[in-house]
Amino acid sequence: MKKLPELLCPAGSPEALDAAIEGGADAVYFGGAQFNARMNAKNFGGDALRSAVLRAHAFGVKTYLTLNTLVTDRELPAFVEAAGEAMRAGVDALIVADLGGAAAIHRAYPSLELHASTQMSGHNSHMGKFLADLGFSRMVIARETRREDLERIVRESPIEVEYFIHGALCVSHSGQCLFSSLVGGRSGNRGECAQPCRLPYGCAGCGGGTGKGGRQSYPLSLKDLSLAEHVPALIRSGVASLKIEGRMKSPEYVRDTARIWRQLLDEGRGATAEEMRRMADAFSRGGFTDGYFSGRIGHSMLGVRSEADKQSSRSVAPFTGLTRKIPLAFSVRMRAGEPMTLTVCRGECRVTVCGEIPQAALNAPLKEDTVVRNLSKLGGTPYCVESFEVDLEEGLMLPISKLNELRRRALQAWEAQKLPGTVEAASPSGKYTFRVPSGARTPCRSASFASAEQITQAARAYFDRIYLPLDGYDPKADGVILPPVIFDGDLPRVERMLREVVALGATLALVGNPGHLSLAREAGLTPVGDFRLNVTNGESVARWEALGVEQLVLSPELTLPQLRDIKGNTAVIVYGRLPLMLLDKCVIREIADCRRCAEGRVRLLDRRGAEVPVLREWEHRNVVYNSLPTSMSDRQEQLQRAGICAWHFIFSVETTREVDGVIRAFKEGAPLPMTVRRLMSEKK
Repeated sequence: MKKLPELLCPAGSPEALDAAIEGGADAVYFGGAQFNARMNAKNFGGDALRSAVLRAHAFGVKTYLTLNTLVTDRELPAFVEAAGEAMRAGVDALIVADLGGAAAIHRAYPSLELHASTQMSGHNSHMGKFLADLGFSRMVIARETRREDLERIVRESPIEVEYFIHGALCVSHSGQCLFSSLVGGRSGNRGECAQPCRLPYGCAGCGGGTGKGGRQSYPLSLKDLSLAEHVPALIRSGVASLKIEGRMKSPEYVRDTARIWRQLLDEGRGATAEEMRRMADAFSRGGFTDGYFSGRIGHSMLGVRSEADKQSSRSVAPFTGLTRKIPLAFSVRMRAGEPMTLTVCRGECRVTVCGEIPQAALNAPLKEDTVVRNLSKLGGTPYCVESFEVDLEEGLMLPISKLNELRRRALQAWEAQKLPGTVEAASPSGKYTFRVPSGARTPCRSASFASAEQITQAARAYFDRIYLPLDGYDPKADGVILPPVIFDGDLPRVERMLREVVALGATLALVGNPGHLSLAREAGLTPVGDFRLNVTNGESVARWEALGVEQLVLSPELTLPQLRDIKGNTAVIVYGRLPLMLLDKCVIREIADCRRCAEGRVRLLDRRGAEVPVLREWEHRNVVYNSLPTSMSDRQEQLQRAGICAWHFIFSVETTREVDGVIRAFKEGAPLPMTVRRLMSEKK
């Protein structure tokens, strides 16, 4: 029999924490006061954090704190201090998304367990090996991972694997969505996503601004995930932890979903139709999907939250508080001339506390029922008295207040033993040391092209480095762009293609995922870090330098001052329509047809009338690009003042004429004849 995986539930509020415990969670995850990907949840900080940990541990429930946002250099001290606060509160592990931030935490608190957030975009067994070398003990893999790939990752990864099994689905691969950030100014990588994927979109050029069916549609809005019908397969896979999404959802959702999943795991069976209905009542968007896990990726995965869905959720019985109690055995001893003792016991766990020495009673000695009644007052705590032994010598007295104090101290001692054992002494705030990159920016102009046909003679003369997609490589280019997602099932084909492009003269590989670094190295290619690595601080640059990455393209979410402050051999995107989303669910099929896809002419039409290009990437995966290109062609003085001398360009839907026009504008320092977005001098 396989060991049952951990049932990991969301706790977006104190009420939801109690609901998760009530439902039977083995572990909970929640955010602190800052640096978590759900900043609008009722997060825990200070005393509330310690209280949450103590409450969970009392029930034998583990606690994981989410520090899963990207951080800048100026935020790193506060980020590491937040980890120290979590350690002192007794959390069992941190869920981290920033590679540099994780490195700083690991140096400051080497015994603090680190889990790699799904925001790190882990999706293959190579990622597990990469993270193990960096001190991680678990990775949360992509929701898009298929059943057969999950099994291989679990089998070959040297660290634990955590997998989402229920709750909301982002249509974009986690950590690879810039839509809310670049279009709306609210970064999903910073915990502020505005969910533009839940809005209606049409198809530009398909008639009336609607989808191919002639109606307004929601081609980016997915149903919620539920793998409740696949419980036996999940258990057999050996996955360490099964994760329910929902830190923004109600306590009722947490309670009911956890309760059903607890029963399914304990009984080793899939959900019935009635159980699926009950979970849909708690929350759904027109039902559930298992499309990624089962490989049935199609139109049936789409869904929106209807009025009927909302009404079903309103009919769910309200959560009125935690009813579960932990039974404890009490044993009290009260003898003349010695301190009174109270022992609390459950299983093999036992604590004893001493009180005051009782006095001889003048007229009202303590009776056994009085002692039992007062020491059993556990209202407001998660405990109840299962049994009570009393060894009471007659003729003694002790104030009732002293009995109450003895009870409180006994419970505190009981809870204290539930905390993790030994931890390092916390470093004083602001005294942490941070690594700085050893390299320096080298003047360089590089460009990524969607196809070899876009590479003009002017481009070959202007750019020092040119990259093309792996499946479209041509000797015109110096290097290849690795697919941003390479599942284990794709590895043999990718490895063969890499050998082929090396034979054709490729020397560089633009790597956008940590789990792909070894592929580039083993093929004999020099790795260059793409913007998809989400590098936002010098610690990350230093970490990638140590791993042999020659140059890094920094995150396009950074402002000019933040880009200026990051040292090392780093480049900045100065032109291009930035990729907003990376989709495994084909949106092109929802709004257009394969002919338009092959021609690269698919455009989503948003509510403002902006046309958002969508291109096919690696078979039927899609990339959604910004409607406006970023351009700094006429702002080169700003780049120079910020010390930005390594420029990276992204060409996606441009014609050869437009490519040459961009190059000419940068040579002349002239503006482009269109509306563009800029690298910001500060955050709005």
